[in-house]
Amino acid sequence: MNIRKYMRGVTLLELMIVVVIVGILAAIAYPSYREFMARAKRTEAKAALLKIATNQERFYLQNNVFTTDLTQLGFTASPYTTDTGTYLVTVGAADASNYTATALYQNADAEADKCLTFGIDGRGIKSSTPHTDCWTRTR
Repeated sequence: MNIRKYMRGVTLLELMIVVVIVGILAAIAYPSYREFMARAKRTEAKAALLKIATNQERFYLQNNVFTTDLTQLGFTASPYTTDTGTYLVTVGAADASNYTATALYQNADAEADKCLTFGIDGRGIKSSTPHTDCWTRTR
């Protein structure tokens, strides 16, 4: 009688080995995924601020003054929330000579300790808090 003929399926030991391997892979991949998502959200805020800068210059050429109303710059609302709802973008002080646009992080998590706010003004000066390198940060 051939015993192998009756042995079919997966043993519990084989199943546990697969679960451990998948767990190890997930433990390695998940932090990288979270960091990638955080960088994507930062990019979204930076893109919105650069769009404001471009549209403010266009608005200034037509009106000889900067505006605080984002709807006049082509955004859907003022203040504007980015597509993922992660950053709230506003234009603070604006007059005939300068403006200040800010993107404020909306969630209370570890990302807030890295890049809470982004800013840009009419002179093209970029700022960020709490770290000053958020515009160029890759991690």
